[in-house]
Amino acid sequence: MASPKPRCSSFATTSRTHMRPSGGTIDDSFLTETKNTQNRKLSQKRKTLSCQFSIGDQLSPWPTYTSDQTILHNRKPCSYDYRKRAGSWLKQPLGITKPRYLEQLENYLRKELLLLDLSTDSTQELRLQVSKLRKNLAEEYLRYLSERDARKILIADLNELRYQREDMSLAQSPGIWGEDPVKLTLALKMARQDLTRTQMELNTMKANFGDVVPRRDFEMQEKTNKELQEQLDSLRGDYEEVCKEHEILLQLHMTTLKERDQFHSELQEIQRTSTPRPDWSKCEDVVAGGPDRWQMLAEGKNSDQLVDVLLEEIGEGLLREKDFFPGLGYGEAIPPFLRFDGLVENKKPTKKDVINLLKDAWKQRLVEEQKEKFPDFFFSFLEHRFGPGEAMAWAYTIFENIKLFRSNEVMSQFYAVLMGKRSESVYIKQKETVAQLLKEMTNADSQNEGLITMENLSTVLKSTFPFKKEEKILELMEAGGWHPNSSNADLINYRSLFIEDEEGQSMPFVQKLWEQYVDEKDEYLQELKQELGLELHDEVTLPKVREALMNIDPSLDKQTLNGYLSGAFQVPRTELPEKGEEKEDGIVVQLKIALERLQMTDIRRMGSREQEPAS
Repeated sequence: MASPKPRCSSFATTSRTHMRPSGGTIDDSFLTETKNTQNRKLSQKRKTLSCQFSIGDQLSPWPTYTSDQTILHNRKPCSYDYRKRAGSWLKQPLGITKPRYLEQLENYLRKELLLLDLSTDSTQELRLQVSKLRKNLAEEYLRYLSERDARKILIADLNELRYQREDMSLAQSPGIWGEDPVKLTLALKMARQDLTRTQMELNTMKANFGDVVPRRDFEMQEKTNKELQEQLDSLRGDYEEVCKEHEILLQLHMTTLKERDQFHSELQEIQRTSTPRPDWSKCEDVVAGGPDRWQMLAEGKNSDQLVDVLLEEIGEGLLREKDFFPGLGYGEAIPPFLRFDGLVENKKPTKKDVINLLKDAWKQRLVEEQKEKFPDFFFSFLEHRFGPGEAMAWAYTIFENIKLFRSNEVMSQFYAVLMGKRSESVYIKQKETVAQLLKEMTNADSQNEGLITMENLSTVLKSTFPFKKEEKILELMEAGGWHPNSSNADLINYRSLFIEDEEGQSMPFVQKLWEQYVDEKDEYLQELKQELGLELHDEVTLPKVREALMNIDPSLDKQTLNGYLSGAFQVPRTELPEKGEEKEDGIVVQLKIALERLQMTDIRRMGSREQEPAS
């Protein structure tokens, strides 16, 4: 049995044939004609279906003849019993008449049943085919619905396009009547789409960048901000510099206040105990050599120093009058080179002879290994120079001279070392420093003329003394002949800075260098005392002094530090405990004594306080 064709296909075909690809619209007459055609086809189908169940032009009067008919009840038309009975019905005599339409229907059904042959295996296959057709019918129905909706939409779009064309035809000027309406419509549609898209982009831009400033304004603000930041950094740096200067000024102010109070106290004491200033010109006629020699002796000296000079002149006269010195005996308090009983001859050398003898002693001391103590070395030097019999007489003679002439640099330093008031390392270090300065200035004299500029002198001083303050460097330059009004290109005879007079006195440059060394040592020890935070009568331990030294001078190396500790506590370096190994009840000494011992040694700063400690 052939499957029936879906009814929606004719409608789809009809709808497709009535579409105009040119984009025109469908008028009302065309839609009416289409509708009438569909109605005629539907009436023809109904007539055909009705004709399939009637044969001939006459209608049967059935079911009026139902008395003589046998109606099958509860019988399956496809069973064998049904076919047997149907065969028996066919053989019945024709006396029983049936309605013609019923007979035709039964014949038609019988033929169809025989063709189907439901008793065979193909029955199930046919049933699956009456299911596939239903599925196809449903799909075609859905397709029909889609086609119908698409047709409605298409008709609406076509009508819209027609209306738009009419509107455009009315709005167009006479000059553009020749334009293609479809082209204009499409252009209008694209323009509207572009407008919509542009509006959306505009809204998006407003939403995303509504609070964003223009790049030009941003760059201008960024430039302004950078300039302000640079100004802020500069002002911050200036502020920090001003703060540092303020702190320095505060410290200077406090120092000045202390000095003022000290000077005020001294002034009051001087005013209380002062006497009229002496007229030192009266000494011109008393001192040997007259006014000229007195002027030389008194030049650059204050009253206290002039008193020493006057006492030296008086003492020198008395010393020359003595022929013998009384021996001091053999007591433990007597220096070894003066232990003698009886009278000792006064050799009465000149001041210049004593100075030359002391210089020779220093030269020999510097070339030796310095195994013995300095007093023992001094007596050995005299024995070697004058013989064992005359050594004691020369020892007393030189001792009395150097004790008297305190204003002489050579004699005063030798006396301090000989009596144990100063370590000989101080004198040795001072001579090494002077020699180093002379060497550096000689290297700066490229022409070997003995002349260098003031600028070269400043450079040499700063490289040799990197931790000296600027005012200290200026003091040395002034002592060397520099004046504030002079030029840095001025030449100076640097060799003249290191010569000595006939009495062994150094030039002002070397004297100023020595004075600065003494002042710097005092400042260093005062800073150590402040770091310890103790009074002079308090006791201090070795670890405490070690820690304080490392705090005020972090650049101290281990060897130098041990030398300072050995001098302060009078302990050999080999017996000093290592850091962290000191006992709680270890070496203890009074702070005053420790500072006095350090004052005797060569102690100086090795670096600035802000530097990292050396390994």
